[in-house]
Amino acid sequence: MTFQRQLRRAAFCGLAAASLIAAPHAAMADAIYPDKPLRILVGASPGGGTDILARMLADKFSPALKQPVVVENRPGASNTIAAELTARAQADGSTLLLATNTGQAVAPHLLKLKYDPLKDLQPVGLVAVMPNVLVVPANSPYRDVKELVAAMRAKPGALRYASSGIGSTQHVAGEAFALVTGTKAIHVPYRGSSQAHVDIIGGQVEMMFDSTSSAMGQIRNGKLRPLAIAAPRRMAELPDVPTLAEAGVQGADVNTWYGLFVTAGTPRAAVERLAAELSQSLKMPEVQERIKGLGGEITAMGIEPFAEMNRSEFERYGKLVRDTGMRAE
Repeated sequence: MTFQRQLRRAAFCGLAAASLIAAPHAAMADAIYPDKPLRILVGASPGGGTDILARMLADKFSPALKQPVVVENRPGASNTIAAELTARAQADGSTLLLATNTGQAVAPHLLKLKYDPLKDLQPVGLVAVMPNVLVVPANSPYRDVKELVAAMRAKPGALRYASSGIGSTQHVAGEAFALVTGTKAIHVPYRGSSQAHVDIIGGQVEMMFDSTSSAMGQIRNGKLRPLAIAAPRRMAELPDVPTLAEAGVQGADVNTWYGLFVTAGTPRAAVERLAAELSQSLKMPEVQERIKGLGGEITAMGIEPFAEMNRSEFERYGKLVRDTGMRAE
């Protein structure tokens, strides 16, 4: 089953699930949870897409849950530092993780972890799905994908591509792009997209597949030039930018999804309360507009459908890592 078909199926199941978890379970949890401040851990630096979404959710959760909700950035190790801290936290629902498929589905196949991402983290719900976009500096000599591929073929290994870390979806996208185009480029990992942008704009790195949630600000201010969208269809926010397939590159589409998790063993009532609050937050017009402005899509998905997607993505990216020969340099 393709990722897009899985999303459509999960969305159907999620709408039904959301209606079931809303009233009675949320009311029951309200009397016992939360009884202390909450924190949302983010495995990336401030200013990136994950950080933006986490702070948006914190702003909505705090008044709804009647507790302070703070965002803590713990970047590094392909988002797995934040994930491990969540996995080892007290299982009372006070520690949340805004994760991406980088930490949940890719990095576990490249890094030796001290926790099990499928057993030690409890899925709560999907937040958004963002396509990746191939960007180059605004002053780059490469005006389109064809010119970029030609340069990569002319000088194998001479060009460099940035990512937000080893095992990130940006890393996967770069390797998939090289695989299907028969080219080679040097991977330069960073501790987050915002740090990578500095070197791309400065000319130290030639290109990057970045999530639209991270890249849109630099695209809008004219510092990054988008060459292609790594998705099946064009973005409404970037209507003139072709898809990779339209640019002549098939089989290299890689997106970034963002999901909310808590420590495994957290009481079910607390998990359901969080899922209900997440569902309500994602229905707010200002939240939908914000995610849309970042190039993302919201898909309603309950606890079980999201857990199924999380496991399926773990298996799918495991195969992709093997097929591309990715290594933890």
